[in-house]
Amino acid sequence: MSLIIAGERSGVGKTTITLALLSYLKSQGKSVQSFKVGPDYIDPMFHTAITGLPCRNLDPILTSEDYVRSSFYHHQAQINIIEGVMGLYDGVPNTDYFAYGSTAHIAKLLQIPVILIVDCSKLSTSISAIISGYVNLDKDVKIVGVILNKVGSEKHLSLLKEGVKLCQIPVFGVWFRSQNIELPSRHLGLIPTGEITNHQEIFQQLATLAQHNFNWELLTPYLENTDLVNNYNASYFISHNNLKLRVAIAYDKAFNFYYQDNLDILENLGIELVFFSPLNDEKIPDDIHGIYLGGGFPEVFADELAQNYSMKNSLKQAINKGIFTYAECGGMMYLSEKIIDFNGKSWEMIGVLPNTATMDKKLTLGYREANILTNYNILIDNFTLKGHEFHRAKNSSIPISPILEIKDYYTQQIISYQGWKMKNVYASYLHLHFANYISLIVNILKKQII
Repeated sequence: MSLIIAGERSGVGKTTITLALLSYLKSQGKSVQSFKVGPDYIDPMFHTAITGLPCRNLDPILTSEDYVRSSFYHHQAQINIIEGVMGLYDGVPNTDYFAYGSTAHIAKLLQIPVILIVDCSKLSTSISAIISGYVNLDKDVKIVGVILNKVGSEKHLSLLKEGVKLCQIPVFGVWFRSQNIELPSRHLGLIPTGEITNHQEIFQQLATLAQHNFNWELLTPYLENTDLVNNYNASYFISHNNLKLRVAIAYDKAFNFYYQDNLDILENLGIELVFFSPLNDEKIPDDIHGIYLGGGFPEVFADELAQNYSMKNSLKQAINKGIFTYAECGGMMYLSEKIIDFNGKSWEMIGVLPNTATMDKKLTLGYREANILTNYNILIDNFTLKGHEFHRAKNSSIPISPILEIKDYYTQQIISYQGWKMKNVYASYLHLHFANYISLIVNILKKQII
């Protein structure tokens, strides 16, 4: 069976409660596949660390409704849990759906029941108005129950339950403020699991809380149905081309913002993925045809990256020889001349791009449409990419010949001109999901590598 854990707004505890549910189910020996609505990288890392199965992002804006539906059905397990994004109905208004890309959109698309988490810290019987509004706004979104989070006391709980009675909806769980487990965070959200030494201990604590805080008599029937749907578009998940190439993937604590789907897509093209660590390895892998530098936290580990001279020289030599290199966000920052961290300290990076990436308090966040401005043989003039920006860095310079015109996805206002094409490097702040660009990737690899 499948369930969506949604919130009535951001910050209500979706991730903590989802992780608790996953932890308890896993501790009971269940096969659990998790999904995350939206473009987030970090929450899925926690899901994966618990379930042992790669968490999959469900994002119709970065991909398509067909891909979301196909990905969900292709990766089903015994139990499937989807963590929502922001508030239940928070999405991008358009002509097809008033909250496109929202948790409610995914619930309707996949016809999956929703459990709504309500932040009760400043509520009592008024909770009835909130629940009633969410339940009745769109009858096609099946809210089957609520979870009361941040409850102050037993007296507070009794008042809340009086309010819930008016809505005639079951309470699937109660979480008291005193039981809150704080997950460590920093400037882009939670700190990834790879940096938290006691994350397994935290998961055990969450599993114990889930055992006592959920009403399992109500919840279990939604988890018992194991009928799996197999009617989906399988073409996304089969081999499209036998390229027989080796691509080096930067992966460590500094670089770990990758969609598992992107890695799967590359492998389905016949590409051997060779992982390396810019932090710890002395050089890039041998006999490679391309380099993929994803996002992450190079600013946090700038000292270690700067001190690894042999890796920097190895990567720079490979790029100077013309090896195709694709870099997103943190990867682009790593290829710059310098990174200036939040303390104003400057760190020498690869130096391929004539740029200094300076950390800033302002968060740049949102869906983007990117028009490709210049045809570099592998790119197509006026071809539009859909991507996502998520960073607190700003560049010291605008490329003389930027490759992307970046627009806000919703307003269509031009935000920036960015992206470098230097030697055989393509780099920008834009994060992409590869599902819509398989033919473009094949074209790039055939023209530039073979």
